[in-house]
Amino acid sequence: MTILVIEDDRKTGDYLKKGLIESGYQVDLVRNGTDGLHQALANPYELIVLDVMLPGIDGWQVMAALRAKRDLPVIFLTARDHVTDRIHGLELGADDYLVKPFAFVEFLARVRTLARRGPPRESELIKVGDLEMDVNRRRVKRGGVRIDLTPREFSLLQLLARRHGEVLSRTQIASYVWDMNFDSDTNVVEVAIRRLRTKIDDDFPVKLIHTVRGVGYVLELKGAA
Repeated sequence: MTILVIEDDRKTGDYLKKGLIESGYQVDLVRNGTDGLHQALANPYELIVLDVMLPGIDGWQVMAALRAKRDLPVIFLTARDHVTDRIHGLELGADDYLVKPFAFVEFLARVRTLARRGPPRESELIKVGDLEMDVNRRRVKRGGVRIDLTPREFSLLQLLARRHGEVLSRTQIASYVWDMNFDSDTNVVEVAIRRLRTKIDDDFPVKLIHTVRGVGYVLELKGAA
């Protein structure tokens, strides 16, 4: 298995490279985000180990750019341990998130778990009317027009599209998309739906996202059999 480690702390980077090589992996080490992204896109790595706080471009930017082009396992390895940071990393498409300081044996176990998952699956397509979602490539089109979504908007649309025709409550949406419960007075779901509609529905005559008053939201093609 070939692994790219993108880590600017010299001691941590050298430690990871040495430990992984001793465990039987082929390892390249890069110490800034700009070079790391270039390396990740130019070579057929099977796993990326990615720090967040990097010179050049940070780990969030590397992750977003990487997911737009390639689908391969990524582990965030960072000192940022706030829950919002973890959620953000996973929403960007990371497969795992390990907080420093860490035990190398735990890190190695996570590497081996990702290695057992095998090659990426073929693209999964979801279609509702003229809406098309390529889940693995994280691409969305409507009427053949490419639509750019944030990671959270993509997750929200994916949930609605997978369960099209089914009314989902605000609590269900919050639980699936944010993996947490929100207070009933919080309008975060409504705001997210409004932003998603702006991109998915506003420029098209047929609307797909509908409000069911007092219940929640549903994505469906009205009038469809």
